[in-house]
Amino acid sequence: MIDILLSGCNGKMGQVITRLTEGMDDLKIAAGYDKFTAVKNNYPVFSDLKDCKVKIDVMIDFSNPEALDSVLDYAVSRKVPLVLATTGLNQIQQKSVENASKQIAVFMTANMSLGINLLIDLVKKAAKLLEENFDIEIVEKHHNQKLDAPSGTALTIADEINSALENKCEYIYDRHSRRKKRGKKEIGIHAVRGGTIVGEHSVIFAGNDEIIEINHTAMSKDVFGIGALRAAKFMSGKEHGIYGMKELISDK
Repeated sequence: MIDILLSGCNGKMGQVITRLTEGMDDLKIAAGYDKFTAVKNNYPVFSDLKDCKVKIDVMIDFSNPEALDSVLDYAVSRKVPLVLATTGLNQIQQKSVENASKQIAVFMTANMSLGINLLIDLVKKAAKLLEENFDIEIVEKHHNQKLDAPSGTALTIADEINSALENKCEYIYDRHSRRKKRGKKEIGIHAVRGGTIVGEHSVIFAGNDEIIEINHTAMSKDVFGIGALRAAKFMSGKEHGIYGMKELISDK
């Protein structure tokens, strides 16, 4: 049995993971961390990680960037692997994660969905083949409660596409302030926020008289929870370093 400390346990994703682990015989939420403790769970919830003395094997963080320092401090002090599913980290915070990975194992990915990671692999191959004659645009859609825009996943898709190109592209966010024709070396990135959209990502390759579009649509938050739990199993007992979805998939 792998005992999990779930950071952000009372948020939407935290409750999804709590539900998914019910009845599992190989994973258990042993404790939770959340500044809001009113929600009743079948495990103890702490508003301060310093108070958590429960034995754990791995930590999953689905909170927000403001909690990162506390999460990293706890994971490093307890020498437990961390599955970091929080997005929207700035460069300083990303550096903190890198420093922490020198002491503990950190699983880090912009999106926990297996499907999104397959999309990334496909669009990298497409970009390499279509670079000379196709313009590339990325459109992401999320619910109206999402704070960061564009999404971390959209930026990761752009970075992965750029890594496959011989001539690197500039990222253009929206075009309302640019009264000029589109340049050849651009990747357009556009964010849509509305309703209860779980998550949609589209990569458009627009050429002369033809369009290729590769899409991924998340129908529920369960796909992210399942990915995080798979990562928790994978990370239990791992040595220090940064791990990602590529390592998880290749481990199968």
